[in-house]
Amino acid sequence: MPKNSNTPGHSRLTKLNKLTKQHKIALAGVATLGAAALAFSAVPSDAGTTTNDAATSTKITYSTEPIKGVKASVTDQLAGAGVKTEAIQAKADAKAKAAKAKADAAAKKKAAAEAAAKKKAEAARKAKKAASRSSQRVKLQPVAATTYANNLNGWIDQALAIMKQKGIPGSYNGLYKNIMRESSGNPSAINGWDVNAVNGTPSIGLLQVIQPTFNAYHVSGTSSNIYDPVANITAAANYAADRYGSIDNVNSAY
Repeated sequence: MPKNSNTPGHSRLTKLNKLTKQHKIALAGVATLGAAALAFSAVPSDAGTTTNDAATSTKITYSTEPIKGVKASVTDQLAGAGVKTEAIQAKADAKAKAAKAKADAAAKKKAAAEAAAKKKAEAARKAKKAASRSSQRVKLQPVAATTYANNLNGWIDQALAIMKQKGIPGSYNGLYKNIMRESSGNPSAINGWDVNAVNGTPSIGLLQVIQPTFNAYHVSGTSSNIYDPVANITAAANYAADRYGSIDNVNSAY
């Protein structure tokens, strides 16, 4: 006898037929993978004969056993790959950052060394320039002229300075004693009675030098006037050095 459409078996069949497409795909996938065991058992609602209109009441039983050996989904795999990629990228970034820091430190050190070398070179250049200016100032600085008194003491001192420059030997005492004996310190003294005067060449000046001797032993840089005190002294000392070794060795008329 056909079952009423409102029977519990018919209701379960209707619910089964109304499973969504998504559920069917999911169940098919599980069956295909063999990851879950699905047991379908048909339990008739009574002992009578079933017909097409009265479908057998069906009870779906899902296995409660844990699924074993099922691989992670594509999403999980991509997520894992993403984590690995991020780790690799982080490591690469850290390495690049370290390399950049090292390069920056090297560049900074090089710049500091170049700056120090430039500063040192500039200091050396300034020092050299300052030394050059100092040297120029020394060269350009005029030498103060030595002044000598216009008296016997001044004439002897000036004559000695010239003699030293020309390499003519003699001392202050050697000059002074001969001057005092020959002319008493008078630069205009003339001997008009000795043999030289008789021969027309009288002895003249502080050291009583005749004109031919003065001309022969005149010291360059001094006056050509035989009456000039300094010129007379230096010419006589030059003659005495040539004949006696030094004016200091002359103790009488010469």
